[in-house]
Amino acid sequence: MARMFNPPHPGELLREYLPEGMTVEEVARRLGVSRVQLSRVLNGRSAVSADMAIRIGLLTRTSAESWLSGQAKFDLWQASQKPTPVVEPFRRAA
Repeated sequence: MARMFNPPHPGELLREYLPEGMTVEEVARRLGVSRVQLSRVLNGRSAVSADMAIRIGLLTRTSAESWLSGQAKFDLWQASQKPTPVVEPFRRAA
């Protein structure tokens, strides 16, 4: 599977689901999380955890797996932009 070029943070996608005029505080209440916690996700300063993915999936009627997959793609892209670490691979048994 090809990696997406610079995928968006899941919080950026979640903002598109929010009804116009609904406050972050109201969405946080529906999710059962703090306003600060939701704000950090929406602004890309916090990752979507498995628990948050379940909550977001229930809120948006989407799958938790899609939110976790989006977070993994975002994380992998960010990590791939750093210098490649020096790692000594395992030797294969004969």
